[in-house]
Amino acid sequence: MKLTVKYFASIREALGQGSEAVDTASLDLAALRDELIARGNPYSQALARGKAVRVAIDQVMSDESAALREGCEVAFFPPVTGG
Repeated sequence: MKLTVKYFASIREALGQGSEAVDTASLDLAALRDELIARGNPYSQALARGKAVRVAIDQVMSDESAALREGCEVAFFPPVTGG
């Protein structure tokens, strides 16, 4: 399935791009993250397991068990703090 993946803040900086079109067989966010990590550096460092990464599907915060749909937009970003 085809989807748009967007990267924000330090993840965008590490990958050198803000978004990309991805053709994937992944069914959920966890599998997509693992697929991207398997690409090697810089993905494996920016999205590494154990690293705090938030994920949204179509601008709705989601956990990694959330199912992907054809044409959806997935966003990866680090946790944001404010004050």
